[in-house]
Amino acid sequence: MDNGPTQSAVVPPVRVRYAPSPTGYPHVGNIRTAMFNWLFARHYGGSFIVRIEDTDVERKVEGAVEDILGSLRWLGLEWDEGPEVGGDYGPYTQSRRLELYHPAAQQLVRDGYAYPCYCSPERLEAMRAEQVRRGQPPGYDRQCRNLSQQERSRLEAQGITPVTRFRMPLTGRTQFRDLIRGKVLFENSTLDDFVLLKSDGYPTYHLANVVDDHLMQISHVLRADEWLASTPRHILLYLALSYQPPQFAHLPMILGPDRSKLSKRHGATSLLEFRDEGYLPEAMLNYLALLGWSLDDRTELFSREELIRHFSLERLSKTAAIFDIEKLRWMNGVYIRRLRVEELTEKALPFFEKHLPAQVRRPLSRDYVSQVVSLEQERARTLAELPQLAEFFFVERLVYPSELWLNTGMTREKSAEALSNALKKLQALQSFDNDSLEALLRSLATELSLKTKEFFGLLRVAITGRNAAPPLFHTMAVLQKEKCLHRIQAALHLLQA
Repeated sequence: MDNGPTQSAVVPPVRVRYAPSPTGYPHVGNIRTAMFNWLFARHYGGSFIVRIEDTDVERKVEGAVEDILGSLRWLGLEWDEGPEVGGDYGPYTQSRRLELYHPAAQQLVRDGYAYPCYCSPERLEAMRAEQVRRGQPPGYDRQCRNLSQQERSRLEAQGITPVTRFRMPLTGRTQFRDLIRGKVLFENSTLDDFVLLKSDGYPTYHLANVVDDHLMQISHVLRADEWLASTPRHILLYLALSYQPPQFAHLPMILGPDRSKLSKRHGATSLLEFRDEGYLPEAMLNYLALLGWSLDDRTELFSREELIRHFSLERLSKTAAIFDIEKLRWMNGVYIRRLRVEELTEKALPFFEKHLPAQVRRPLSRDYVSQVVSLEQERARTLAELPQLAEFFFVERLVYPSELWLNTGMTREKSAEALSNALKKLQALQSFDNDSLEALLRSLATELSLKTKEFFGLLRVAITGRNAAPPLFHTMAVLQKEKCLHRIQAALHLLQA
C-alpha cells in the first residue's frame, strides 16, 4: 500500500515549525534546521512557528529553553507564533498540551490502530539483548499486540500501567515524496510497533508532533534527515487519525571536515558558544545557509534579504554538508571588515573588557579602543581575537621573547645602535603623528644605511613585542610618544645587557 502526499508544489498558506526538545543546548545542526524553516516561511510570506517539545521530562536540561530562544534571537530569526509571542494555536509548549494527545491515542485504540502494551522495561531490555545476540535488528516483538480483553484486564488488575503502541501493518509499503530526496519507500514489515503514549501519560515524539502539526495546520515539515526513517510511521499515523499529512523535506546532515559526526573537537557546536567567541550573527547566518544550500557555484556572501529572496528547496543538497571552522572564521573576518569602526568598537568593547589582562586599568577609554580597533580591523577574524591581537596597546610592560630579535635580520650590536639613534631622534620629534614619524624614520634608515624592512621590523618588535602588528607609524601614533620611548628604552636595555 502506498501512502502519503505526492505533490511538490508550494501552495500557500505556508506554515512551518521549529520544534526543538530542551534536552540539551541548541547546536549548529539544530539551529540550521530552524534557519531553513525561517527562510522558507519568509520567502513564501508564510508563518514560522516555534514549539517546545518538552515531553521527555527525565532528559530536560535546565536553561535549555532560554538558550534555544536566545539563539534564535541572536540570529534574528524572529518567530510569528510560539513562546513569549503567543498565537491562535497555543499553548506552544507540549507539556501544556497533554490533554490533546490522550484523546488521539484513545481514538487509535478504539479504531484498532493501537493497543495497550504491558511489557516491563526489564522484559524489553532482555528481548533487545537477545535480538542483538542473534544478529537481528532490535524491535518490539509484538507480544501484547493480540491480547484478549480478559488478558488485558488480568494484567491491569496487577497494577501494571501500560504504554500505548501503534499497530503497524505487517505487509505492504508506505511511500511518500520528500521535497528534497524525491520518492521514498519503506517496507512496512521492517517497522516495529512503536510507542505512542508512555506509562507516565506523556506522549512520545511520534504522537505529539503529528497531533500538534495537524492542530497547528503545519503545511511543510522541514527537519533533519535523522527523522527520515520515522516518516513512514508518521504518515501511517496521520492516515489512521484521518489527518492530511504535510509535505516533508529532510535536510542533509552536517559533518566535520573529517566527515565524521560533528562534535566538540571540530569547534564550538552550541550556537551561543559562537556568539561568546566573537562571531557576528550576520556571518553565522550566512555560513549556516551554505551548509546544504547554494545559489550557484561562486556566490558565498549573502545579506539576510538576499537569502530570503533566493532561498528554495530545489537548491538544497541531498548529501551531507561539511562544517569547516576555518571557512567560518574567514567569513566572519569579511563581515568584521565591512563594519564601520564605530559599530565594531561597540561590538568589541565587551570582549576587550573581558579578555584583556586584569592589570589593565578599567574602564577602558572608548575613544582609545576605537583607535586600536581601526588598526586591528583588517587582521581580526573574530571579536574575541581583537583583544588578543591588540593586547600590547594596553599593557604597561612588554615581554620580549628572545627569538623575536632573531627575526629582524640584524645583529644585537647593530640593533642596539639603531634603536639608540631612533630613541634620540624620536625624543626630539615635536609632532608624533603618522606622517611625521614616517618621514623621520625613513630618513634615519637612509642615514644609518639600513634596509627599511629590517629597521622598521626592529622598531616593531621593540614597540609591540611582536613581529606581526598593524602598520608601524599608525601604531606608534596611537601608543603615543611617552609609551613608545619607554618601550624602545626597555628593548635597548635588554639588547645591551
